Amino acid sequence: MTRLIPGILAMAAIVVASNILVQFLLGDWLTWGAFTYPFAFLVTDLTNRLQGPAAARRVIVAGFVVGVICSLIGSQIHGEFGPLVSFRVALGSGLAFLAAQLTDVAVFNRYVAGRWWKAPFVSTLVGASMDTAIFFTTAFAAGLSFLEPGNDVSWANEPVPLLGFGPMAPLWVSLGTADLSVKLLLALVALVPFRVIVSQHLGNTARAG
Repeated sequence: MTRLIPGILAMAAIVVASNILVQFLLGDWLTWGAFTYPFAFLVTDLTNRLQGPAAARRVIVAGFVVGVICSLIGSQIHGEFGPLVSFRVALGSGLAFLAAQLTDVAVFNRYVAGRWWKAPFVSTLVGASMDTAIFFTTAFAAGLSFLEPGNDVSWANEPVPLLGFGPMAPLWVSLGTADLSVKLLLALVALVPFRVIVSQHLGNTARAG
């Protein structure tokens, strides 16, 4: 269990930071949280590569628990338009995190025998896409308004040009598209620390042996 502490602490820090930074807008389509949360996939992939899938799943569960606590706290803090975290946002966040991270583990293991970059990149690509689709659909799609009838999400369903210049689509689609774009960009960036940390670990293991 002691070996899991670095991964658990890193995952908890990312989840807490993302829950705080998501309250701060960056331009028209993003929040600052979009730049911290994708590194949760890096933590999962490193744990999976260095300690195995069972350890990675334990780190994911720890991150999920921290996320639930953050959602509970956020639901009790009221801003100008109501609770900072609505039921739909909390539900979408929890479902997206679990589904995406667990899928990341499964996909990573599928490609781990290939080139060093393939497993972390493909698993993050699949996991990040799933995370974005589940969260934004659950939290904002008009067709799921029955999940929280008292929560007015009409603002998120206002038709606007996609990312300001594309075809007309609900606002939440632009928000999700921008979010996914950042996730995929950071998936490439995260390959650098993944390679460095894994190589260092393998080098230390070889010297110890």
